[in-house]
Amino acid sequence: MLTFLFWNTNGKPLVEAIVELVEEQSVDILILAECEVAPAKLLMALNRNVSLFYFAPGNSPRLVMFTKFPDRYVAPAFESDRVSIRRLALPARAEILLALVHFPSKLYWSEDSQMLECTVLAATIVDEERRAGHSRTVMIGDLNMNPFEKGMVGASGLHATMARTVAERASRVIQGNSYPFFYNPMWGHLGDWLERPPGSFYYERAEQVTYFWNTFDQVLVRPALLDRFRSKEVRIIDRVGGTSLAMLDGRPDGQNASDHFPLLFKVDL
Repeated sequence: MLTFLFWNTNGKPLVEAIVELVEEQSVDILILAECEVAPAKLLMALNRNVSLFYFAPGNSPRLVMFTKFPDRYVAPAFESDRVSIRRLALPARAEILLALVHFPSKLYWSEDSQMLECTVLAATIVDEERRAGHSRTVMIGDLNMNPFEKGMVGASGLHATMARTVAERASRVIQGNSYPFFYNPMWGHLGDWLERPPGSFYYERAEQVTYFWNTFDQVLVRPALLDRFRSKEVRIIDRVGGTSLAMLDGRPDGQNASDHFPLLFKVDL
C-alpha cells in the first residue's frame, strides 16, 4: 500500500507543516505544486530524523516530487510546463503511470480554454499509456476545475465519472471513436458531509454565479486500477497535528498556511 500526498502550497515556506504531515500520515510519495522551497532544503527536513526520502527530479517547474525510493523507480516519461508523467516501476510490483498536473488558473484562462486543454492532456495520457503498454494510470494535481466541469466530464476531455460502475466499463464509443474513462472519487467531496471540509479551495467574488467552495485538487484513477484504489481513504486534510490549516470559518488559511488544503489517498501495489 502506497500513501500519496498532494499539496499546492501557494509558494509558502511550509517546511515544518509538510514534514509533520508526511510523518503523521506515513506518506510514501509527496507531490507539491507552487513549491518555492529549494528541493535540497525540503529533502534535508524530510530526512532529519531518518533518511527515508529521495528527490525525484522532473522538468516541470510547477511540480516537485519526493519518494521513499530512489528516483530510478519513478522515471519521467513526459514533461511539460504543467504536466509531469512518471512511470512508477517498483520491484515485484505492477508498473503504474503517475500523471502530475497543475492546470492554468481561472484567473487567467476561461472555462472554454481549460476544456480544450483537457483534450490535449487526455490525448497525451493515452499516448503514454500506449508507450507503456498498459492503462494503470493515476492522475494527481490541482486541476483548477471542479469535478462537474466540461473539461473534466467531457468524453474527449478527461472523461472522469463519479461512479465506479460506469468507469468499470473502461470506455464508451461516440461517433465511432472510443474514449477511456477515469474514475473521479472527488465528486464525493463536494459540499458539507460529516467532519470534513466542503472542498479544497475557497473563492468568492461579487458576481451572480459563484460556488464559494471548489474541489480543484483531485485524484483520478483509470478502471485498470480500481481494484487497487480505496475511495474511502481519499481525504482532504484541514489539520496537521494540533495545528489547523483553516481559519475560524473553515476556509483555508492562506496567510499562515496555503489557500489549498492537502489531498491524501492510497493505492494498493
